[in-house]
Amino acid sequence: MGKKEARPAIGKGKPSLPKRFYKDVTVKYEDGGAALLLDSKPVRTPAKAQLVLPTRALAEAVADEWRAQGERIDPATMPLTKLANSAIDGVVGREQAVIDDIMSYAALDLVCYRASAPPGLVEAQTKHWDPVLAWAADALAAPLKLGRGVVHIAQPQASLDRLRGSITGRDAFSLAALHVMTALTGSALLALAVASGQMTPEEAWEAAHVDEDWQIGQWGEDEEAAERRANRRRDFAAAAKLLTLLNPSP
Repeated sequence: MGKKEARPAIGKGKPSLPKRFYKDVTVKYEDGGAALLLDSKPVRTPAKAQLVLPTRALAEAVADEWRAQGERIDPATMPLTKLANSAIDGVVGREQAVIDDIMSYAALDLVCYRASAPPGLVEAQTKHWDPVLAWAADALAAPLKLGRGVVHIAQPQASLDRLRGSITGRDAFSLAALHVMTALTGSALLALAVASGQMTPEEAWEAAHVDEDWQIGQWGEDEEAAERRANRRRDFAAAAKLLTLLNPSP
């Protein structure tokens, strides 16, 4: 008998998005927060907790994500909902572990590790990163050491303690946003600078990608890498937006 021809697998393509199952999206304001309702029924997180947001502004922004869905629900277009779910399911009750993880980035912060060459990259790092370090030293009393290459730098414990103090006491939603921004940039300082209003999200994103942008300028960027970066930037922008929605301007 001859060799059988391989046939394409059935039903193993990209999974289809779930159909929209609701018409109305409303917000119910009550003591302790604002609950999201779909056709008057409470929305649940993946862990089955009720989706309750701490501020009116955040609740309305999350509700708008649900209202904007078409015939099918696309989670990729709902970054605030994703982040709120993460705060409720993954941070509440685990605040100290999340702080510890953010601090693990601070101890190896991106902006402390500098290139020795080429001159253009060194200049770009200096331009974007030195002001962040100066702000941390002045505003947070947390000066950090610089190094060249990837050799580990032991940072002053007093500075790390002060950075931890600037994070400790934040609510679960703030910690979730800070953790996302830190993980996406490799820098707790950039995340804190955005949270403090020292940098705009756009400035922090540009600072976090000095090295990557330098490489793109030299060699170009492929389509898949550009798509991954766009997805990361969307999540970063959502985290920054969540911070503003927790403390909306009067």
